[in-house]
Amino acid sequence: MLDIRHLTKRFGGLTAVDDLSFHVTKGTVHALIGPNGAGKTTLVNMITGVYRVDEGSVWLDGGDITNIATDQLVYRGVCRTFQHLEVCQNMTVLENVLLGFDRYMSKGLFPTAFRIRRIREDEQRYTERALHLLNLIGIADHAHTLAGNLSYGILKKLEIIRALATSPELILLDEPVAGLNPSETAEVAELIRTVVADDVTVILVEHDMKMVMELSDHITVMNFGQKLAEGSPETIRSHPAVIEAYLGTGA
Repeated sequence: MLDIRHLTKRFGGLTAVDDLSFHVTKGTVHALIGPNGAGKTTLVNMITGVYRVDEGSVWLDGGDITNIATDQLVYRGVCRTFQHLEVCQNMTVLENVLLGFDRYMSKGLFPTAFRIRRIREDEQRYTERALHLLNLIGIADHAHTLAGNLSYGILKKLEIIRALATSPELILLDEPVAGLNPSETAEVAELIRTVVADDVTVILVEHDMKMVMELSDHITVMNFGQKLAEGSPETIRSHPAVIEAYLGTGA
């Protein structure tokens, strides 16, 4: 589904991602792991148009999407969450999710100002869908609460739900369970399983190795901006170079 071909990103004299290539199979969870500073988030930012690619290309379903603007990628079925929260704090939980449905909803100054029937029907339809998504992760009770008044754990889950509201074919999750407790982590893991069962492809950037090993179909390991190893969870778990990068030769 996704082909990463020789991607390179430089920041001055620092090469954050260095000639990196791999492919992601449709309908799988493809984990991207590595020590802090390995270049994982930089890579996600390149795939999703946040950073411009210096060299190489990104291909989605056989089409070149290199350096396409982030908002346009949503129309190609690609969405993401962020390592650091990017929710609208002064909007309710429900309103945040409705942002994800924006591309499907009727628009126009006149129809909106006069709330014609099409606008009202759209609002009702997508409000129901948003509440269904919030129920999936157990936060529907907070639908009408301002996001800025809620805990970090709830907002992390809200970001995933808002991304799912775009009906993506490919979703990139950047550390979705960072800072969550074990119960919240289990809820997010179950949501990812549900998403994949619905034929959505997931790229998972995560440091929780238990979750990565349980959820992933394939893993790419990065270190110093390069691909260190690649394979199934069983292969990666016992790979000498991966063990050394994470734990050191002494361990």
